[in-house]
Amino acid sequence: MRVKRKVKPLFIIIVILAIVFIFVGTWKVLTGPVDRKSTENIDVVIESGTNTRKIANILKNNDLIKSEFVFKVYVKLHSVKSLKAATYRFNKSMSLPEIVNQLENGSNYNPDMVKLTFKEGLRITDYAKLISTNTNNSYDDVINVVNDEVYINELINEYWFLTDSILDDKIYYPLEGYLAPDTYHFDNKDVSVKEIVETMLDEMDKKLAKYKDIISGDIHYYMTMASIVELEGTNTENRKMIVGVFKNRLSSGMNMGSDVTTYYGLQKPMTSDLSTEEFASINAYNTRSTTMIGKMPVGPICSPGESSIEASVNPTDNEYLFFVADKHGKIYYTKTNKEHDQKVAEIKKNGDWIW
Repeated sequence: MRVKRKVKPLFIIIVILAIVFIFVGTWKVLTGPVDRKSTENIDVVIESGTNTRKIANILKNNDLIKSEFVFKVYVKLHSVKSLKAATYRFNKSMSLPEIVNQLENGSNYNPDMVKLTFKEGLRITDYAKLISTNTNNSYDDVINVVNDEVYINELINEYWFLTDSILDDKIYYPLEGYLAPDTYHFDNKDVSVKEIVETMLDEMDKKLAKYKDIISGDIHYYMTMASIVELEGTNTENRKMIVGVFKNRLSSGMNMGSDVTTYYGLQKPMTSDLSTEEFASINAYNTRSTTMIGKMPVGPICSPGESSIEASVNPTDNEYLFFVADKHGKIYYTKTNKEHDQKVAEIKKNGDWIW
């Protein structure tokens, strides 16, 4: 008679555990990224009405998942209610759970989206070049819109921080200094100049809101001062000091003597030094001119950032009348013209002059 051998419980447990480990390991591999090191973005369009089987096929054809079967099983096991139609930007370094999560939540990704980054310290003419390069608007389209008197008056009626001061006929560009520098996203290259302008004004509204009670009485002064120290200073601390210096000069019956206003008045880039004649040129912006004693420029000369706006609103009181910066951005303050000239000579002697 044959004796049946009993299978030991420990052996059974070991076999079961082995099977579980193999299954878990295989599942982890099959749901993992196709290529963890990949940096390539792959755009996938899921049309409305596309079922799970078809989505699995699309993902596999784009080499984003390892197995269509595992994808469908995963969706079933996790009781995913719906995979939303949209345009997605995936990457081979994404795991299957990450891909499914995006499909379940949907996507706002727009492959036609235009990203425009307007930097602090630039002029409207610089912004016009940026817009013309990245959208279907020409440089002249931008300039014509921002100089349209009817449109400017409409904006003045809509935005509290735009006043009749920007209508001065000596101002080159009425909206100079009022378009908030930032990064913006628009649906596509067909975005209109007006949409861009109003989006930037909306952002400026937000940035100025906390100062409204202080600046609303003379907003044009604060924005003009902010635009000057945007180019004269390098951080909030020294910009506050510089505003203090300018206030001292104005109250002492001096001109502001800001070189950056001369460049703007002449509409020249700040890439080289100006001549004596150019510094003495007469226009409503050039504060180096003897005709500008005790006067601010007629308007802003660039788009100021938040640091410069803060400095114009909350300057640092001091006793200085002069300042000069070296090519490293270090700023030196002096009380007399003699001290100022000595400091300039010292900077040049040390090879630290900006030009």
